[in-house]
Amino acid sequence: MATITDDQMRALMPTTKIYSVMILKAGPNRHMAGVDSIIWEHGRRNFSMRADGLLSIVCPVGDGTDVCGIGIFNLGPEETSKLMEDDPGVKAGVFVYEVHPCRSFPGDALPA
Repeated sequence: MATITDDQMRALMPTTKIYSVMILKAGPNRHMAGVDSIIWEHGRRNFSMRADGLLSIVCPVGDGTDVCGIGIFNLGPEETSKLMEDDPGVKAGVFVYEVHPCRSFPGDALPA
C-alpha cells in the first residue's frame, strides 16, 4: 500500500464533498405477483438518474440477504430521500431504503 503522510491527508480532506449513500432493502411486498415488472421500472429509473448525474454509482446486491442494492447519490440526504420516495419499487413496497450522508472525493470512480 502507498504511504500517505499526515500533511497529504490534511491537504486532501478539504477537497471532499458531501454525497449520500442509499441502502436498498427488500420490502414487505418483495415477493408479490408482478414484482419483476416493478423491479424493471426501478432499474430504468436508476439508469435515468445515472444519466442525469444524480446517481453516481449504483450497485445491485444479489447475495440472498435483505440488502438489494447500494447507491451513491450526488445529492444531500434530503434530496436523495425525496427521489427515493418516488421510486416505483418503494411506492409498491417492494423495497425500503435508508439514506446516510457521506463524504468522498469528487471524480473518484470504480476501476474499469
